[in-house]
Amino acid sequence: MVEHDPIRATDEDCIGGCRIDGCPKGAQSRTLKSENQDQFKSFQNLEGAGKGSTVEGLSKNYYRLKVTGKLDSDTIKEMMIPRCGVPDNINHPTKQSHHKPGKFNMIVSDYSFFRNMPKWPPSKYHLTYKFRSAVQVIDEKVLKSVCAKAFKKWADVSQFTFEEAAAGSKSDIVIGFYSGDHGDGHPFDGPRRTLAHAFAPEDGRFHYDADENWSTNPGTNQVDLETVAIHEIGHLLGLYHSQDKNAIMYRAIPYGTIKRHLSQDDIDGIHALYS
Repeated sequence: MVEHDPIRATDEDCIGGCRIDGCPKGAQSRTLKSENQDQFKSFQNLEGAGKGSTVEGLSKNYYRLKVTGKLDSDTIKEMMIPRCGVPDNINHPTKQSHHKPGKFNMIVSDYSFFRNMPKWPPSKYHLTYKFRSAVQVIDEKVLKSVCAKAFKKWADVSQFTFEEAAAGSKSDIVIGFYSGDHGDGHPFDGPRRTLAHAFAPEDGRFHYDADENWSTNPGTNQVDLETVAIHEIGHLLGLYHSQDKNAIMYRAIPYGTIKRHLSQDDIDGIHALYS
């Protein structure tokens, strides 16, 4: 089975609907369905559940939350944040620790890798990409510009280079928008949960959830295209989720958030994987 990591609004989902002021030309925004209240109520029904509970919707792993033994309001709030679709329980992230030479202090990093640490071989440090969508959501010129900037963020801190593949030729990476069950074994769930997902090396698939409200200049209830692209490219290169909320590889992305720069933890992670 090919491992992948989806991003929800906190890491996987995006939002969709009618046009919203501030949404750039070519970006089709969709009306956010008034699900917030009902969704919150459904999570409230889980409050008080503890270890060993069989309540539907209860998951095992949450990042940097106080361990209370109960599903409290802080955990419920974290669960509601849109996120990457790469499941947390595929490979629970573990901290990477090391000592600086000549130093007594230990540095603990928050980045992590997929199980068995899959990565691109040195012969594939120049990666090509193309676009293929099942649903038209964003003008292709806008999407190409966004992704080119996202690839450059990783190229600037690694040995990788990226180039759009010539028309009709094969590519290492394929990027596109899809809805619901789109044939990769990891169906999208509509607005307000999983935003996108990407697969570990050398699979090369990166899928946006077409039912989210995408923008290049996001307002409240919109998801930033470039922020998600940078995150998912990290997965394509072999990085899993980070426990550092400042890292681009953190699993969740609140609506309206713009995070377009790699943190030191992201940079340390890609260097550690390809050292």
